[in-house]
Amino acid sequence: MSWLTNFVRPKIRSLVERPQIPENLWAKCPACEQMIFHRDLETTQNVCPHCDHHMRVQPEVRFANLFDDGVYHTIELPKVAVDPLKFRDSKRYSDRLRDAQSKTGRTDAVIVAHGKIGGTPVVTLALDFAFMGGSMGLAVGEAMVAAAELATYQQAPLVVFPSSGGARMQEGILSLMQMPRTTIAVDMVREAGLPYLAVLTDPTTGGVTASFAMLGDITLAEPGAVIGFAGPRVIESTIRETLPDGFQKAEYLRDHGMVDMVVHRHEIRDRLITILDLLLHTQPSAEIVDLATAGLDIPDEAEAAADPEPAEEPEEQPAEK
Repeated sequence: MSWLTNFVRPKIRSLVERPQIPENLWAKCPACEQMIFHRDLETTQNVCPHCDHHMRVQPEVRFANLFDDGVYHTIELPKVAVDPLKFRDSKRYSDRLRDAQSKTGRTDAVIVAHGKIGGTPVVTLALDFAFMGGSMGLAVGEAMVAAAELATYQQAPLVVFPSSGGARMQEGILSLMQMPRTTIAVDMVREAGLPYLAVLTDPTTGGVTASFAMLGDITLAEPGAVIGFAGPRVIESTIRETLPDGFQKAEYLRDHGMVDMVVHRHEIRDRLITILDLLLHTQPSAEIVDLATAGLDIPDEAEAAADPEPAEEPEEQPAEK
């Protein structure tokens, strides 16, 4: 009996039953609805190879492709009060936090890392939309201040990658107070004479847009990213007009002066290297040559005006007979 149970039955089941395929091997593009193999998606940094749609990406994936050789270091963020308002709607806020922490493996929606980009030391901050919509609460505000302090200490530029639905409603007025706190953090970087750059990703909305996301010295955005404060339906119901096509998309904001440039995800690293090099190295890259001491005989403006070149005499024409 044991021989039939332990050997024959498993063999028969292996021939009859269909093999189970993990569900996370394929992903559907939300734009063109094409199925993409997970390894192909990893290679393209979550950019659809069919329609070039930029899907949301984890901060770790972004940092691995941003820093030199994928080497970077994260910092331990300050501890904050958990559920300071004892908030509860259909579910306790503390339970929502635990669910998001177990889902993403991080304590909150923010991560701060530092390393070198093109040989330049840089401090970065990124929001993870997978953690409660990347909402900004006490933890994000403290992380932004910590990132600014680290940038001023290292004399390094600060680059932020916001991806958020706005302020975290479960923390009430405490989350709204993070808007001026993050603005002060940006001022700390600027007072130190350091560049502050923002790379807007999909989506960047609400209180994050109304604070540190739109304060960059130079503001970049990924293609197709939704950027705004209130949603289109709220705006339409307020102004009672139909919004134009592509409203609140990165390309629309670029054409209307709210965003400096729209950059493909594969080109963000090279573009940041160029921008940081221009902002940090303002001196000429080569030695300035003084023409007067270089042995070149170049008359000055006064001599050229006093001794103009004689006009060419017209050629003599033969007399007509």
